[in-house]
Amino acid sequence: MPPMRSGGFSTTARQPLSMRIIRAPTLARAHELAVRTVLEKGWVLETENEEATIECDELALEVAAPESAPMVSPASRFQQRFLDAYAENLLRGSDAKFEYDYHRRLFDWGERLSAEGKDVHVDQVDYIARKLTEAPTTRRAVAITWNPVVDENLDDCPCLQLVQCLLRDGKVEMKVVFRSNDILSAAGSNMYALVHLQKAIADRVGAALGRYTHIALVPHVYYLRDLDDIEPFCKLGTAIQPIPEVCRACRKCPRASRV
Repeated sequence: MPPMRSGGFSTTARQPLSMRIIRAPTLARAHELAVRTVLEKGWVLETENEEATIECDELALEVAAPESAPMVSPASRFQQRFLDAYAENLLRGSDAKFEYDYHRRLFDWGERLSAEGKDVHVDQVDYIARKLTEAPTTRRAVAITWNPVVDENLDDCPCLQLVQCLLRDGKVEMKVVFRSNDILSAAGSNMYALVHLQKAIADRVGAALGRYTHIALVPHVYYLRDLDDIEPFCKLGTAIQPIPEVCRACRKCPRASRV
């Protein structure tokens, strides 16, 4: 079906569905299945920044044992050394300068905010650990990243919005919500680093590591920008059968001439 124009955005026809739930034994497999879902079930959409994407309905990735190997898909461009550094930056911070970073948003939330004449500095990770220790059945061990004072005017604003931890059956579970998530290039790194954060919180609480649930409200793939990164997941159409637009752009296997 030819693309349609809607509100300045180009998109293929879609039939909205309910949230798709993916249960996988490892982070690596969850990442692979998420990439496959977006590429096979999604539709073309041009973003407000005029970038070509394949967008999909909401995804919930559930991994019962998130530290189980492999945590990184061999198809991912980002492998162990990069991901270890990424996780360390989330936990410890970095000297690099960005419009925002998740370490500061989680460990020092409150930029440009004040209360009772003092600048706001909230260590939300410390709060989560204390709350779980003080009230093991709590549902309030939550951290947010969005800061309207800052983010409404940023070109690049946080995708991760919320982190919730629960202490259940002696294990710390983590649930995270992304308003938007680049499933191909970012989700693997996001999950890897956040599970390291989950482990750090569990260690502080003195509990084991429990389930990790990763919710992407608008999962997508930049299928033109990251075309070369799709091939290792797709395996020339043997592992993934993408929607026609992806194959026509790629043209690296016979499937491109059949769709």
